[in-house]
Amino acid sequence: MDVKPRSHQKIVQLIEQGVDIPNPATIDIGDDVNIDRISGKGVKIYPGCRIYGSKTIISPGCRLGYEAPVTIEDCQLGAGVELKGGFFSKSVFLEKANLGMGAHVREGCILEEEAGGAHCVGLKQTILFPFVTLGSLINFCDCLMAGGTSRSNHSEVGSSYIHFNFTPDADKTTPSLIGDVPRGVMLNQPPIFLGGQGGMIGPVRLGFGNVVAAGSILRHDYPQDNQLIFEKTPVSSVKIFQSATYPHLERIIENNILYMGNLIALEEWYENVRKPFLEAQPLGNGLFAGAMEQLSSAKKERLKRLKSMTDKAYAQTRKEVPRDCDCVNGRRELHEQIEHLEGLFSGKVPNGLEAVQKFRDAFLNDFEKCTGKDRGNYIKTIQELPPEVSQKGTTWLNGILYALCDRVVQTLPSMALFRKTY
Repeated sequence: MDVKPRSHQKIVQLIEQGVDIPNPATIDIGDDVNIDRISGKGVKIYPGCRIYGSKTIISPGCRLGYEAPVTIEDCQLGAGVELKGGFFSKSVFLEKANLGMGAHVREGCILEEEAGGAHCVGLKQTILFPFVTLGSLINFCDCLMAGGTSRSNHSEVGSSYIHFNFTPDADKTTPSLIGDVPRGVMLNQPPIFLGGQGGMIGPVRLGFGNVVAAGSILRHDYPQDNQLIFEKTPVSSVKIFQSATYPHLERIIENNILYMGNLIALEEWYENVRKPFLEAQPLGNGLFAGAMEQLSSAKKERLKRLKSMTDKAYAQTRKEVPRDCDCVNGRRELHEQIEHLEGLFSGKVPNGLEAVQKFRDAFLNDFEKCTGKDRGNYIKTIQELPPEVSQKGTTWLNGILYALCDRVVQTLPSMALFRKTY
């Protein structure tokens, strides 16, 4: 008896469009998949792959499942993306991004041009700027990494690396900034190197050009650039563990605010600079929409985690700390103002930042003069900007970040945030 797979008709349509499917009987395509959002030009789907989701986009030149079966669900794939084996859900992969066998990529991820990793890489709520490369056997959730200028000069995460993003108090207010958005988007910063068999206990901030020795577990911020970093293993000890005390709450809040500010800066960059480059590509409108959706998802995730920790920190403090303690005042203030912070960071750039918009307009004016109407090659265009124009772009995006931090300081005066330069 000739039994046809559930998705037989869609598979036939894809083959007619030019998609190379060597073994059609092994492929499963969901009922909600829009065939018109899968290009027939140079796309190859190897045996055992599964494609689901109404938002899925597969652009020209993509290859799925060369090393092992691939499942994709509501992902947007740019031109030439290679997903060689694993599970990929609600994430965006821009031109020539790639991951090896055993990848597990969940919601909230954006891998920009030529970013990728080897086998057995786990990502969630992760943003990798162009060229960033991950080795094998890596868990790298809840972080943003930038740096590097090409495939031969890229930021690197060594094999067997872990970004520790879950605390004993069951918190995930742990997003780490490895590089930053205002300088990172200019694609002119030195790469960052995280040595293998190491880790990072989020939330951590790390400057460009930094090299972290293999085996180091980062527990501190190193926002300065061009440092060689060795972290010592803590001295062996046993102490009484008391949950939800948050002795370094101000640092945690600062790093979360800076992370969310960088997400808003990246949204502005996509809206004002990235958008025409993406829309010039086949199926590019969907790529842009997917990237903006994931940035919005990232902000919601960070706000949810921040609110959860705020509630726990305040509840615990009320039980165990004298009411007149400065610690209580700051945590009470944070608890009372958390909805205001949600409003501040849930949208795009808040109203009232006219000075920031002036920086934006100055940069975009010079950007147009330098580039004209050509939006064919994003990487080349950005890297060929004169240094003074790139600096104007960084000034604009930093202006967004500083303005948001100033709003937070005004909202939480008792917490003594950002006493150091950010």
